[in-house]
Amino acid sequence: MVWVPLGSPRTDCLTLLHPPPNANSPKMSLEWLVAWSWSLDGLRDCIATGIQSVRDCDTTAVVTVACLLVLFVWYCYHVGREQPRPYASVNSLMQGADTNGLQNGYVYCQSPECVRCAHSEGLNQKLYHNLQEYAKRYSWSGMGRIHKGIREQGRYLNSRPSIQKPEVFFLPDLPSTPYFSRDAQKHDVELLERNFQTILCEFETLYKAFSNCSLPQGWKMNSTPSGEWVTFYLVNQGVCVPRNCRKCPRTYRLLGSLRTCIGNNVFGNACISVLSPGTVITEHYGPTNIRIRCHLGLKTPSGCELVVGGEPQCWAEGRCLLFDDSFLHTAFHEGSAEDGPRVVFMVDLWHPNVAAAERQALDFIFAPGR
Repeated sequence: MVWVPLGSPRTDCLTLLHPPPNANSPKMSLEWLVAWSWSLDGLRDCIATGIQSVRDCDTTAVVTVACLLVLFVWYCYHVGREQPRPYASVNSLMQGADTNGLQNGYVYCQSPECVRCAHSEGLNQKLYHNLQEYAKRYSWSGMGRIHKGIREQGRYLNSRPSIQKPEVFFLPDLPSTPYFSRDAQKHDVELLERNFQTILCEFETLYKAFSNCSLPQGWKMNSTPSGEWVTFYLVNQGVCVPRNCRKCPRTYRLLGSLRTCIGNNVFGNACISVLSPGTVITEHYGPTNIRIRCHLGLKTPSGCELVVGGEPQCWAEGRCLLFDDSFLHTAFHEGSAEDGPRVVFMVDLWHPNVAAAERQALDFIFAPGR
């Protein structure tokens, strides 16, 4: 709609705002007021036309909405590109070079400032700096518990009962229990159990190498007061071990299908753990309470037991056992040599009460090498 004055010839806007010098006469004043009234009516009609155009979705409105959508897509791409990818594909691992710092297929900490190894007063300052950096990039929203935990970390760890004392980071207000039910992470538990035979077959292929040498490449010997405890890591402290993953491609691919697997921070591990008969693991605490440690039984002879927080449990082949390793825990194999080793596939899952926003922030704060 276009407004066209019906009265005297169109009056210039500047003239309307500033009447001519001889406008002091009553006649000129009256004409000026009439013209100004027509101008206001026209402005009103223009605004009404613009609103109606938006309602009718004319070309201008469509272009505006399209521009906003393009900006939104660009923003999502920009933010998404900064997020760490949980796992590389198996093919890329097979084609790529091995990770730096590998010795015998195991990732050793080479930094004196590693958050898992540093037990100093400067650790909390470093964690708080990482939290501030995360909040500047993203948001403080949902960071209340993490901020509280970092700010009062020393008090929490010192005041905790001896039954549960995570060595590195304690997230307050999380439900604490030595063992968790299968429903705590039902999807991942069922997925692991459905793939029991796949994981077992790849382990048996790996274990044949022990007949040729005492400790095949890729395996790590752990310190124990008696017996032998060896582990074969696919993911160690949030870092994939490419050489080992190439030997267990289907098991490694399975990790990418788990919804709650910790794969992007130093508290995330996935490995095959083997206890020989007569082995006892010294009682110890895990580094944090933000995770659940899941054991899928592959070979579970009699005489094997896990004790967490003073409560004993036994493994079962093809079944998952979930526990909080920030509680004091130990494991032992009291069977005979004829029973063979106890073997579990171990993977770290998120504690079910750690929110999605907190998981993203903790991945950032405890990223490997940060």
